[in-house]
Amino acid sequence: MRLTIKGKKYFTATQVAATLGISKQTLLRYEARGLFPKATRNQLNRWREYTENDIQTLRKIMGR
Repeated sequence: MRLTIKGKKYFTATQVAATLGISKQTLLRYEARGLFPKATRNQLNRWREYTENDIQTLRKIMGR
């Protein structure tokens, strides 16, 4: 599922984890340990939001 807000496309943590080939829990754990940068949070519901650029950055960190 893609969320479109102000012309930008955002992805959920579940979608990003699937794209990276890891579990959502691993994604969140890497963020908590500082291996991944903190995700942007939606101001209304505080859910993590990722952009295409965020996904590319995470891929580079993982060496993929």
